[in-house]
This record gives sequence, structure tokens and C-alpha cells, in this order.
Amino acid sequence: MTAMVAVLGMRMRHLQIDQADEFKLLAEENRINIRLVPPERGLIQDRDGRIIAGNEQNYRVVITREAAGDAEMVLRRLAEIIPITPEELQQTIAEVTALRAFVPVTVAERLIWDDFSKVALNAPALPGVMPEVGLSRTYPLDLDFAHVVGYVGPVSDKDLEALAEPDPLLGIPKFQIGKIGVEKWMEDTLRGKAGSTKIEVNSAGRVMRELDRQEGTPGTDIRLTIDVGVQNFAQARLGTESAAAVVIDVTNGDLVCVASSPSFDPNLFVRGISHTDYNALMQDDHRPLANKTVSGAYPPGSTFKMVTALAALEAGVVTPDTRVSCPGYIEYGDRRFNCWKRAGHGTVDLERSLTESCDVFYYDIAQKVGIDKIAEMGRRMGLGQAFDIPMSAITEGIMPDKAWKLSRHKQDWRIGDTINASIGQGYVLASPLQLAVMTARIASGRAVQPRLVRMVNDQELPVVEAPVLDIPIAYLEAMRRGMHQVVNAEKGTAKSSRIVEPTMVMAGKTGTSQVRNITAAERATGVIANEDLPWNRRDHALFVAFAPFDAPRYAISVVVEHGGGGSTVAAPIARDILLRAMSGGLPPIEAYPSSQRGRIETMLKELPLRDPLTGLVPVRTRA
Repeated sequence: MTAMVAVLGMRMRHLQIDQADEFKLLAEENRINIRLVPPERGLIQDRDGRIIAGNEQNYRVVITREAAGDAEMVLRRLAEIIPITPEELQQTIAEVTALRAFVPVTVAERLIWDDFSKVALNAPALPGVMPEVGLSRTYPLDLDFAHVVGYVGPVSDKDLEALAEPDPLLGIPKFQIGKIGVEKWMEDTLRGKAGSTKIEVNSAGRVMRELDRQEGTPGTDIRLTIDVGVQNFAQARLGTESAAAVVIDVTNGDLVCVASSPSFDPNLFVRGISHTDYNALMQDDHRPLANKTVSGAYPPGSTFKMVTALAALEAGVVTPDTRVSCPGYIEYGDRRFNCWKRAGHGTVDLERSLTESCDVFYYDIAQKVGIDKIAEMGRRMGLGQAFDIPMSAITEGIMPDKAWKLSRHKQDWRIGDTINASIGQGYVLASPLQLAVMTARIASGRAVQPRLVRMVNDQELPVVEAPVLDIPIAYLEAMRRGMHQVVNAEKGTAKSSRIVEPTMVMAGKTGTSQVRNITAAERATGVIANEDLPWNRRDHALFVAFAPFDAPRYAISVVVEHGGGGSTVAAPIARDILLRAMSGGLPPIEAYPSSQRGRIETMLKELPLRDPLTGLVPVRTRA
């Protein structure tokens, strides 16, 4: 009995003295809050480690209804201390009322230090209100990477509905996740894992102490394949055009540049874009929010001619020496299909057909090979497919064949459809990314796959060697020779955009795709030229190229919406960007024909380029 009393006494002493503090806290459970601690979001960097999506310190104020008591009264008191608009106040009141009482709601963020300090000083009069220092997403290169990296924004109901088991982090009011681009498609990698903190509050809701903290796991850093310098140069070179440019390393598929113009500032979306700014973006006819590099689908025009030629060569219906007479048109049924050169090109072989971009040559050989073999070749060259890279709204384009038309339009394929498709018109649609891949495959002879992510958490991702294309090398070499002549021959359609530096010689193909035909009525009123039409009715300008010719390293595609001719508008842009990629700095003036150097030097001086070392500060390009 004595022993039992002794044991009982010892147990009571342990509970009353040794565990007194623990039981006191348990008894006051209503004053203990456990909150999730958002992790630091992973960085997004360019191929050399320069930050293109980072985090900055953010002074914010949160309120918890459970601790505030009369939350509306507290919020109105807070609005007298820091700048809160009536609209923001009403929105916060509604949010606090709707959520569970213990959930903290962000009232204001990105406060200046003075306002942040005022909240801390007035804490006794603001129960349930807590000033916090956190992190917020920032995009230091703003316009240059908006379409690639995307942006983050508050979690929406739509976001939650798309997830089977949402991360508890997503329940934090105003917690931000990736909305488009790399930010969205690599969200799980970038987000990290939540930590937690246990805090004690007094009866007035003021935080008394932190009882425990478990740090979360930061998000993983990602390094892209894109080069900051090339990307900035491309964006600057595209200027105010509605356009896109894609540069791909033909040796490994690395996307060195993915530029869409005009662009937008993703920081606006992180901070809460105004209705005025958003409406301005939406109403702009140049569509700055659209990523034209992967979501834009355009008739490829004459840049498609290599596909038609390869299909015909493989089918054995032509050889590189096959000659076709071009009187300026062909007739099929009751319709005339014109060559762009109304007087005709005379008799042309394959190389000359590319050099001078004779349409009739392709009208002729396409009828012999048929659309199904052309479409099959197009898909082998990268057209008609959506590539697996972490970007939003990637289009498949259209690589049509007989089955496609029957399925899509419930109509049989016609010879006229084949004739149109042979020069990249009609139903054929391709994105700038697809055209860059097509060109890379012609240049390398391999089934190059585009790659956007180079490293994850400082670990280099393996590069899978692209398989050799099942196309005879002689056929590919015929395409390369023709593309070389396009730029370097006297009658080449892009001869004015040639590169004279022997180690950087470019090969390419021009393209002009019709948006619409000029009607007979319009011709009668004098509208006969592309430039006579309103901007949004003009032809698209296209150009694809690779360089150096003797040892291909980079392939490029440029599309300028409603730009007119590919030779006059798209080709010069492509040349400048390729020179920037090959040289590792500003395009060398010596690489241009001597007659152009003065104009080029002036143009380069006027480009709004960033410092090539920091990637941050706009500078003058030359003294």
C-alpha cells in the first residue's frame, strides 16, 4: 500500500510540475495557432545561371478573424494607418468573413518600411493583425522572358478543381502558383514543401511567442537552355512587330531563343494587374499576351517547299536534275494557280526552284507524289505535332492529308488542295517552333527534339542523341545546297541578307504566306499590292535558316505577322539574330556586305539592349 501511494505521488508530481507548462498550453488550446509557412520558390535561370525569375523581400500584413474578434472594425482601423482603398477593404472583409476563422488573410503586401513599422507600433490596437516579412516573385528581365517563363498568380477555384489532392499550401489566401509558361508546367518542382509554425496569442489576438517552427523545403532551382543575351537581342530586334523568332542548337536541341513580340511585363500580374492595364493588353491587335512561338499557327508558305521536295525525291518521282517549265502558272480544271513571278521562271531544276522560289515547280511535283506522302514527310520533319516542352498553349499546327480532311471537313481531298499545300498554303499550318525544328533536321540530318530545361537543382539533364533521319543524305544535301543559294546566289530571294564572313555563312529559305486574296473588286479600286491593304490583311513574312553552312550549329525561324515579304522583312531579322548567337556578342559589322555596314551600325546603336554581363541594365550598344 505504501509503495502504491509513493508511486501515485511521484506520478502526480511529474504531471503537476515537470509537465505543467505543456498541460497549461493544452488547457489554453484556443490560444495556440498552427500556421503553414510558405517555402521559398525555386529560381528560374538562363543557361549560364543568370536569374530570370527570382524572389524579393515582401512586407505584408495579415489578419486572422479568430484572433481579431470584430474583424471588420479592426480592418477599418487598419485602413486609417496604411493605404488601403475602399475596394480593397471591402474585398478583404468579404474574404475574411468567407474563410475559416483561424485562416490568416493577407490584407496588404509590398508595403514600404514606414507603413510596415506603423502596423507594428499600433499592434495593441489591432488584435489579430500581424506584420510579416515574406517573399514575392519578381521577374528582373520583365519583357524578355514573359512568354517563356510566364508568371505566378493567386490560386483560383479553377486551379483547385483541376487537382485531385490539392497541396495544403494552396489553401493559404493569396498564395501564388504558376499560371502560364515554365512557372505553370514546372509548378511542382518550383513550389517546394510547406513548413509550419506554432504560435501563442493572448486574449487580444496578439502574438506572444513562437512555440515551435519547422522549416519547409525550398523549391528546386531550374536552369533553362535559353541565353539571356540572344533572347534580349531577339526581342529588341523584333521591336514593335507582331512577330516571333526561335533559335535552336542543331547539335542537341537546346532552345537558345524563344522570342514573341510584342511582350508584356509579368510583374504586373504578380502584383495584381489593373483593369486598365489588362484591357490595354487584350485590345492590342498585335496580341502581346499570345506566345506566337508555340501557339501561333501560320501557313508556312515557301518555307514548306523543302518538305514537298524531300517527299518527291524519296518517292522517286523526281531527282535533283528534274526540270520543270514555269510559264508563270498552271491550270487545273477551271482554276489557274499562279507563280509569284507572273512572267514565269522558264525551265528550272530543283536547286534553282529553291533559289528563286518557283511555285510552279512544286505545283507539278506535288501532283506526282500526292498529299499523303508529303504529309508523312512533314511529320518526320517535325510538323503537325506538339513538342513536349514546359510552355503553354503549344499548337500541333496542321499537317493535312486525305484522312484529315475527311475527318475534319467531311469532304474528299482534291488535287487543288495538294497544289496549295505544296507551297505551304491551304490547310497547312505550322508554328515558328515547328519551323525551327524542321530546319534543324534538314541541317543536321537528325530528328532533333527541342529542349527548354538544361538543369534541375544543379544537375545537368542528359541529352539524348537524336536518331539519324531515315532520309538519304544526298536528298538532304540537295536541300542544303538550294538553301545556300537562296541567300548567296545572285538571283537568290534572300541575297540581300547574306553573311559575308566565311565562317558564318548562312543558308535559308524565304516564305510569304497569304492571309487572304485581293478580290477583283479591290483590284478595280486600285488595291493591288500587299502594302495597299490594311495591316491585318497583309501577308505574313517568314524565313528559316541555319548557320554556319559548313558546320551547322544554329537553326532559326522568324515569322512577322502581316509583314509582307519574307525576303525583305523576316530574313534580315533572322540574319542579325543568328549572328548574335554565333558571335557571342553584338553582330560583327564585318559579317555584313560592305554596302550595308553603315546602316547596320546605326540600327545596332539604336537597339534597347541589356548589359551582356548582368542582363539587367539597358545600355548603349556602341560609343
